[in-house]
Order: sequence, then structure tokens, then C-alpha cells
Amino acid sequence: MEASTFDTMAADTADGQPTFTLELNQDQKDIRDWVHGFAEGVVRPAAAEWDEREETPWPIIQEAAKIGLYGFEGLAQFFADPTGLTLPVVNEELFWGDAGIGMAIMGTGLAVAAIFGQGTPEQMGEWIPRCFGSVEEPKVAAFCSSEPDAGSDVSAMRTGAKYDATTDEWVLNGQKAWATNGGIADVHVIIASVDRELGARGHAAFLVPIEAAGIEQGAKVKKHGLRASHTSDVHLDDCRIPAADVLGGKEKLDERLARVREGKKSSGQAAMQTFEASRPTVGAQAVGIARAAYEYSLAYAKERKQFGRPIIDNQSIAFTLADMKMEIDAARLLVWRAAWMGRSGHRFENAEGSMSKLKAGEVAVMCGERAIQILGGNGYTREFPVERWARDAKIYTIFEGTSEIQRLVIARAISGLRIR
Repeated sequence: MEASTFDTMAADTADGQPTFTLELNQDQKDIRDWVHGFAEGVVRPAAAEWDEREETPWPIIQEAAKIGLYGFEGLAQFFADPTGLTLPVVNEELFWGDAGIGMAIMGTGLAVAAIFGQGTPEQMGEWIPRCFGSVEEPKVAAFCSSEPDAGSDVSAMRTGAKYDATTDEWVLNGQKAWATNGGIADVHVIIASVDRELGARGHAAFLVPIEAAGIEQGAKVKKHGLRASHTSDVHLDDCRIPAADVLGGKEKLDERLARVREGKKSSGQAAMQTFEASRPTVGAQAVGIARAAYEYSLAYAKERKQFGRPIIDNQSIAFTLADMKMEIDAARLLVWRAAWMGRSGHRFENAEGSMSKLKAGEVAVMCGERAIQILGGNGYTREFPVERWARDAKIYTIFEGTSEIQRLVIARAISGLRIR
């Protein structure tokens, strides 16, 4: 394996003053190697099969649960790292193994992030364990924000939630699209509008269990990539849940909406809070895909002979690989910076979270395409894994904010203007 180079950004001198280093500490290295071993020994051998089947790889999720890789305890351990680097390191290694299976394992994390970031202590204690289930019977969770007519434009969201005072319940109606684990999840975190006049500031996040009346899976999406990860629509038809099951609690929601109606600033949009926190992790996933494509191409170029010599002897191939390696390392540095900033409380003044996701996604696409080119005809066949990595990479310029949206966020941040 190639180590996640820059092997942390935090170490102390004898007098307690921080110094700068890019070396991972021993715990981080041990976790990295542990996840890499699982990716190499369990995930990669199963990748092609589950990609072809286009089904959730429950046996692999269970294997991850058995070793503690899938579950709240593991996720909490990764997140607890004060440098913020362990979670992206874990994601890079797992997605180096396979992105579809990686998303099947890590897709639950987005819903958990929403609950952890916005929920009350009681909600965290009740709902986060449900997101994972048990080793004997693992479960998954879904974060549902996008809609058929509301992707990048969250203000166009039509799913609504109305409070029924007679029963002390929320009533949800609408349709969600592109939901990872949608319909098969034990817990759905649904973003819905409580007050349409407030636009995105009138949104809230709701906890909807699979057994709730009025929620059901819609059409399952047949995707270009990440095919081992379940994606579908979710329909909400007079779906009723207790009033307490709005993230943060109803009282806090009412207070926030009152501030917004008075013209005061709110604490942020429900969906955007979750996406901003997750962008470095998503970027790390893209780096893992890019690294897989690069490493395979490098090894292939050293072995493949044309005109009596390895093809890496040709500058066109060698320079392409050099560019791939350079771009991967640059993307990882942006991901690590954003993860460190987010964990240590530094504000993303220049949209550093968006930078990391934008760069990593586009590098993954570039590396996948160039890997196919280096392998030539072999790269275009399913007998070699690079075509799958290229397919998997493309979504990273689309979901959780397209490349265009990321550039918009960055442009607004650096200019201070409402650029459209």
C-alpha cells in the first residue's frame, strides 16, 4: 500500500508550544493500517460482485460491524481525534478499497452527523444507536434532503411539515430523491419546510423511523457508479411522528423561527449545516478513489510493455502519472486542512470545506479517466477495475454540492458578495 503520505498537524514541544508536523501519530497510523487491511482483504475482493448486483452488501457491512468499523463506537472514536484527521484517513482507506461498498458502510454517517450536530442529548442517545443496529442485525440510516426539483437549490424544497396540536404530532408530506439508504434505513432524517415564507431558513430536520405510517420507498435509482450503495426516492404521505422528533426539539425550533420572523439571524439551514460539516470527509472518499486509480495505473505502466519496453518509459505516460500523484497529494492536503479547521473550531472564512470537496472530486474524476487511458483497451473493460473507479468518481463532482455550487460558495466567501 501507499501510505496516506503527509503521514499530524499537531505536536507539542517540551514547553507545550505547538509545532508543525505532517506526520500522523501512532494511533492514527494504526487505525489507517487496520482499515486498509479490511479494505484490501474484505472489500476489494467483493467489489466487482456487488457492483454488478447493484445491491446493498449486507454481509460486508456485518463484517465491518464485527471488527468495530461499522458502529457508533467506532465512528465516535474516529471523530474524537482532536486533530480531525482520523475520520478522513479512515474514509480514504475504505474508499481505496471500493467506493460503492465504502458508501454502503459510511452512508449512515451523514444522518448520524445531523443527529449529533443538531439533536438534543436525549435524541442522540435514542436515535444514533438505532442508525447502526447491532452486530447480529446491522441497520443503516438515511439523510434525505434532495428532491426532484430541489437539489443544489434547497430553497425550492417542497416537502412540508405541519404541526398538529390536537395530537401533538408533526405531519410530513412530500417526496425525497437521491437518498442514500432511502427506504431501507431504520432511521430517516428528513429535511422539510415548516414555514415556506422563510425559504431555506424555515427548514427543519425530522427523525422518521421506518415503522412510521406514511413513509415508504419510491423508485430505486440505477446508477452510473457507487452501485453497491442503495439510492432511492422516499415518499411521505401524511407521515406522522411525535412532536419531540424534530432535531433539537420543538421549543428550540419555535424560538429559531421566531428570531427569523423578527429579521434576526438564524443558526443556519438544517441541510447546509450537515453538508458543510461533511465536506472534508466526502473529499477524503474521493481521494481514496483517485489513489486507487493512480496506484493501479502506476503498477500497470511498469509491467505493460509496448515496442519492447515498459510503457512508463514514455514521457507521456510518466508525466501523466506524475500529475496524478501531485494532484492527489494536493487534494489530500486541502481535505486535511479543512478537517483540522472544522475539528479545532476555526471558521471556514474562505470556504475551505468547499475547496477540499471541489478539488478532491475533480481530481478523482481526472485520475479515473487517465487511468483508463493508460490501460488503453483494457481500461475500458470490466475485467480491470479502473473503469469502475472512473464511474464511481464522477458522483463526487455532483452530490453534496456540485462543483459549480462549490465554486459559487468559494466565490461568495472570498468576495463577500452575493454572486449568482
